Amino acid sequence: MYHRSVLLTESVDALGIEGRMDGVYVDVTFGGGGHSREILARLGQKGRLIVFDQDEDALANVPEDKRITKIRSNFRFLENYIRYLGVGMVDGVIADLGVSSHQFDTAERGFSYRFDSPLDMRMNTLADLDAAQVVNTYTAEDLVRVLRDYGEVDAAGKVASAIVSARTKQRISTTQDLRDALERFFNSQTERKFLGKVFQSLRIEVNGEMRALEDLLEGCTRVLSDKGRLSVITYHSLEDRIVKNFFRKGKDDGTFEILTRKPVLPSGEEIEGNGRSRSAKLRYGERTRS
Repeated sequence: MYHRSVLLTESVDALGIEGRMDGVYVDVTFGGGGHSREILARLGQKGRLIVFDQDEDALANVPEDKRITKIRSNFRFLENYIRYLGVGMVDGVIADLGVSSHQFDTAERGFSYRFDSPLDMRMNTLADLDAAQVVNTYTAEDLVRVLRDYGEVDAAGKVASAIVSARTKQRISTTQDLRDALERFFNSQTERKFLGKVFQSLRIEVNGEMRALEDLLEGCTRVLSDKGRLSVITYHSLEDRIVKNFFRKGKDDGTFEILTRKPVLPSGEEIEGNGRSRSAKLRYGERTRS
């Protein structure tokens, strides 16, 4: 399986498709296509689904369906493409912000510390910046910022110094090189948590994830129709904070009605069947226009 979709039914239910079966919907994180296929199953024959993914591997899974338009691009450009396609307004946007299982499990993509592979982490393999460039060229101060802000890494200053020291001896080119440079910071009990934070921070920096998310949300305020729905699944506190604050601001300025007082979490059964869903949180809201 390329990827097992998280909170599948709940996140698609949040779009309220039954009230607008012939509407226009956007899946900005196609991935393995689980959410898109569920949307298609609920859409009428006159409905339309636009799917985004910057990963060529993901778009190879897009089903043949005349209702689908696929776009290889970062979702931060949602508004630009909606205007380019001449769609006007859309009735729902769904975003699953997690890294796909395929990306984690494909060693050569460099997303996981479980494999000895090139230190890459690019979701868009055509992009210039990769993780090796970050660890080998960023100043100590910039590494501290990345580790602290995007991974909430303890002792970020010491970790950054260790990276700088290691790269003076030889280039840090692989995931194993990075592990070796940081081995004094973890043991068998703390390895998963520590390296998970470090790799998360590098991945977010390489792909500009926080800035892209902010651009996406801002774009949604302009492309969603009256009572159009926005459904977002996050996986760590940085993303969730941005989405939560976006909806709160929307409530305050009258542009969004929050439909989740608290985030929707995976059931125990889902977590048991898919451990990667454990940290997922779903928030959704409805666009209000005066």
